[in-house]
Formats: sequence, C-alpha cells, structure tokens
Amino acid sequence: MKYFYRFFILSSIILLFQPALAARVDTVETFSTAMNKKIKAVMIFPEDYSVGKEFPVVYLLHGHGNDYRAWSKVPFLTEAADKYHMILVCPDGGYSSWYFDSPENSKWKYETYVSDELVKWVDKNYKTRKSREGRAITGLSMGGHGALYLAFRHQDVFGAAGSMSGGVDFRPFPNNWDIAARLGRYSEYPERWEQNTVINMLHLLTPGSLSLIIDCGTEDFFYKVNENLHSKLIDRNIPHDYITRQGAHNWSYWNNSVKYQLLFMNEFFSRK
Repeated sequence: MKYFYRFFILSSIILLFQPALAARVDTVETFSTAMNKKIKAVMIFPEDYSVGKEFPVVYLLHGHGNDYRAWSKVPFLTEAADKYHMILVCPDGGYSSWYFDSPENSKWKYETYVSDELVKWVDKNYKTRKSREGRAITGLSMGGHGALYLAFRHQDVFGAAGSMSGGVDFRPFPNNWDIAARLGRYSEYPERWEQNTVINMLHLLTPGSLSLIIDCGTEDFFYKVNENLHSKLIDRNIPHDYITRQGAHNWSYWNNSVKYQLLFMNEFFSRK
C-alpha cells in the first residue's frame, strides 16, 4: 500500500507542474505584394493543433481606428479556438481601410490583401481546410462591413460570413470614418458609394450561396441600416440569422456577440 501512496503523490506532483494544454496566440508578419509592405496579424491556434490534421479558419476583422491587436483583448477567443477546434486570424486592416481596394489611393488594397494574399499565406503555412467550406469571415463595425463585403465578392473563398454592429450602409454617413478618403467624396463619386456599400450588393447572392449571421444592438447608430439590410435579405429570400438586442456600439456588446458568431461558424463547419 505504501508504494501506491508514493506513486499517487509522485503522479500528482508531475501533473501539478506539467504545463496545461491551451490555445496558442501568435503574432505573425505577412507581406502584401499589392501594397508592397509588411502587415501583422494575430493568430490563435487550438490546443490540439499539433496533433490535428486540418482546421477550419475564421477571419476576424477589426473596426475603424483599431488594428490587428483589437480582438486579442477578448478572452473568449482562446476558449473558442479550443472548444471548436478552429484557427482564428485577426488581420490588420489599416486604420480606416473599410477593406476596399481604394479607387482613390492605390496604396490601400485591403480587399486584395485579406481575401487573396492573406488567405493563401495562411493556407500555405498552416494546417487548414483549404476550401470555402473551411473558411468564414466576420468582424465588428468597419470590419462587419468588410466581412460581408469580402464574402459577397469572394464566395469562392468564404463559405460563411457575419457582421457585428456593421456599417452595412454607409451612405447616411458621408463625412464619417474616412470613407471619403477611400472612395472619394460622395458628392463627387456617388456611383462608388452606391456600388460598394453592402446593402446594395445583395444581387451577388443567391439563396443559400453563403451562410450569414448579422447582429446589431438597438442603441447602435448602425441599428437602422442593419434593420434595412435584414428586410432586404428577407425580400430576396436570402436565408440568414439576424440577432438584435439591447446594446450600443462598444466592446461590451461585441464581447457577447462574438460568442454567437463563432458558434454559428462552428455549426457551418460541422455541416460540411
């Protein structure tokens, strides 16, 4: 019996000092040929990445005025990576890119970077599911617009898309958030604004072509445009999840929203 106790105590000590498995968070540096510069991203890997074969990827886009580090302040992301066995990629979208290839400034080509260059780099360097069935994209505010914009325009790349408090119709805000710096002034280039705002891009969709989840709080300044997008999707018979609840345009809301977004993405991945 004394040998059993010695073994039990020794085993307990080993377990106590053994490092616990947990999601890994890395900062990586990529290169954009389109913009001729290095761009950073935060990547979160599940605890079983080293022993797994292929993992689905969710691209998380930040909002206006933030950068690639914005999402790393959300503790739930490491938990989600482990729970859902997915890789999360948080790219830098520039301070105010809106994820366009800007017709005003050729140095701003974040559509090309995120939807093409970054996706190819991630697939080349990591164990990913290299198909639209293994990729999803979502984001908050500017990134909510960006996620839907990129997914609508690149349905061969992304199979699911989401938006949290997204600027899905920026025409009511012609003087805000540097949009004019990317598209030109609305008064001078109205066609650019009309063609590149998400709510006017629904003609690119067919029912079931993308799995969609859209979320916006009732106190958010983007609430009305999200309600309008929801109505237009219904009119076009485009299936989508639409969530609205009390809340404003802030991290308190997004910390909650991202839980539903990643659950939705996991269910999408599980069906494929």
